Amino acid sequence: MGLQYKRILLKLSGEAMAGEKHFGLDYPTVQRICESIKACHELGAEIAIVVGGGNFWRGRQNGSMDRTRADHIGMLATVMNSLSLADALESLGVETRVQTAIPMQSIAEPYIRNKAVRHLEKGRVVIFGCGTGNPFFSTDTAAALRSAEIGADIIMMAKMVDGVYDSDPKKNPDAKRFETVSFSEILAKELAVIDSTAASLCRDNHTPVLIFSLEDPRNIVRAVQGEPIGTILREEA
Repeated sequence: MGLQYKRILLKLSGEAMAGEKHFGLDYPTVQRICESIKACHELGAEIAIVVGGGNFWRGRQNGSMDRTRADHIGMLATVMNSLSLADALESLGVETRVQTAIPMQSIAEPYIRNKAVRHLEKGRVVIFGCGTGNPFFSTDTAAALRSAEIGADIIMMAKMVDGVYDSDPKKNPDAKRFETVSFSEILAKELAVIDSTAASLCRDNHTPVLIFSLEDPRNIVRAVQGEPIGTILREEA
């Protein structure tokens, strides 16, 4: 099966990189994720990645920290994950570049849109660290922003859930998973699968979003090939 999407923005959950340890980095898990990314790359996909930092930091963990400073710590957590992904991809022979929204030239390129696009055109995987570079914005929003900037065909959000349901599947065994759902419905019903700022950005820029589970990293390949997994968020479902 060939490619369904040429240029993708892959949003990876930080928590998924911790594996069963639930904190930090589980290198076998990171390697399996990167093996699937390599398989997509070999199919001809142009791949940009935004990764979260929840395996190291979850906002104001002690409840009293200044929000801006807490968010800056979270941005640094995403850089650690970005560098670990880059290392694993390069060990598999995939040329990779890390760009950060907050300049840190000793370890990564600064984010420059035209340079990122050029890397993608040359077949390099580009990993965006530090989210948007601003506090009060999630890495979901960073994925929505970067996808619009680079002209991605779709955002693929690999999360700890396998789609959008009409109720909590952990509490309701009869919960129904949607195949498609509109951004307007996501916003109206305040469904927490993607934050409202990211949903609004994707709706306004006509960018579809696929929500799927990263429990099996091969789902990344299935998603790129257009197999019916997860839930697709569209402007109008």
